[in-house]
Amino acid sequence: MRKSEEQQEAELALLSSEDDSASNTSLDDLEANRRDEPITNHNTAPEYQTPTTVKFIWLTCYFGFSMALTIYNKLVLGSFKAPWLLTCLHTSFSALGTFVMLKLGYFKLSKLSRKEHIILVAFSVLFTTNIAMSNLSLSLVSLAFFQIIRNTVPLFTVLIYRLWFSRTYVTGTYLSLIPIVAGAGMCTAGDYHYSWFGLIVTISGVVLAAVKILCFFKTVTTNRLLTGSLALPSMELLFRMAPLAAVQSLLFGIVAGELPVVSQALSERTADGSILRTMCTIAFILGNGLLALVLNIASFQTNKIAGALTITVAGNLKQAITLALGIIVFGDFTINLLNGMGIFLVLAGCAFFSKVELDSKKRAASS
Repeated sequence: MRKSEEQQEAELALLSSEDDSASNTSLDDLEANRRDEPITNHNTAPEYQTPTTVKFIWLTCYFGFSMALTIYNKLVLGSFKAPWLLTCLHTSFSALGTFVMLKLGYFKLSKLSRKEHIILVAFSVLFTTNIAMSNLSLSLVSLAFFQIIRNTVPLFTVLIYRLWFSRTYVTGTYLSLIPIVAGAGMCTAGDYHYSWFGLIVTISGVVLAAVKILCFFKTVTTNRLLTGSLALPSMELLFRMAPLAAVQSLLFGIVAGELPVVSQALSERTADGSILRTMCTIAFILGNGLLALVLNIASFQTNKIAGALTITVAGNLKQAITLALGIIVFGDFTINLLNGMGIFLVLAGCAFFSKVELDSKKRAASS
């Protein structure tokens, strides 16, 4: 069934949230189960030094705030169709919030070399560009076609690994990709419409997403920036990254023509001159930014103490609940037998992948 533009945006917020498709999150920790990965002393990792109760609390906060922001974003995008400026709002609040925390003495800035500054800038540019490619491709192809192509990221990731780095994986890793990709296609079975240009842009976005995973490892890279050679505190990393992402998102929003859209939407909501309505609109927008700040703090801290594997499993669980919300609460789409089987295959494949990855780590630790 064809969907309206508003329905497509709502589904995108639920199914393609930044934080969070089953196939992408499952592949974020691919590096961990390579056969040629050197064995390290796993007991020194922060996730092995943190009490289980503390990890559970942070994971619960991350999961709850993430789901709340997904719903909140859906409501905001329903009134203000400006995803780039919404991203700018989120990162601006994160920058302002961490600046206040810096002044209050919650963390101190580290001295970074020129090379380390370049790494941070490169990460922010790659992250923002990846979002830009996703938004552009969504405007050129149908949502169903966009979803099925984007869910091939695991295949491109493994392909680039084999061709570029000549690395191999255990057989279980390859087998787990089959239900993940096939199930994703079944989940998004629907109205496929695309142009050749849209196809090229969409595939380019998929390759870029795979390169981002390989070069920076969305989850693992944040973990390495927090615990690796840079060893930045989570709040300092957020403080340094947020302004860069805010400026980039603002530039994309201006180029995309979102400023007039927001201006018109604000004018319509405050046309009656009601002070109460104006204040409610302001509170509605500011509340979204504040929730994004809290989520970012929880996300960075959870990444540091829980480890990439735990975040991956949490991402799989979030995907399942997000699908349930889209079907039960919002009614954005109906589910048939084929879609249901696809959802089951994706979740089963993700669970199988997580088990294979965990078994690989156990074998590496015991050898």
